[in-house]
Amino acid sequence: MTLKTTAWDPVDRLDNLDAQDAYLEAAFEDGDPDVIVAAIGDIARARGMSEIAAKANVSREVMYKSFRTGGNPTLNTLSHVAKSLGYKLAVLPDRD
Repeated sequence: MTLKTTAWDPVDRLDNLDAQDAYLEAAFEDGDPDVIVAAIGDIARARGMSEIAAKANVSREVMYKSFRTGGNPTLNTLSHVAKSLGYKLAVLPDRD
């Protein structure tokens, strides 16, 4: 018997701000930069990539290239996209 699977896209579950906030918080707790970038990209896709690109003053092409798997957004792009999503980037001391 063949096992039938379907693709899972986190965007399907990111339909409200609470879910998006929790998703991004979990990504930062993970600490892997690739996971964080992917989470920001997923949230941008959930809200509409074109709309977020316009608010962030970057092209859709830059958005898709920056936030795809293996993407490496510049700090400028990351900062503008985060702000357009209603988040701010911060650096906090971690001296544990």
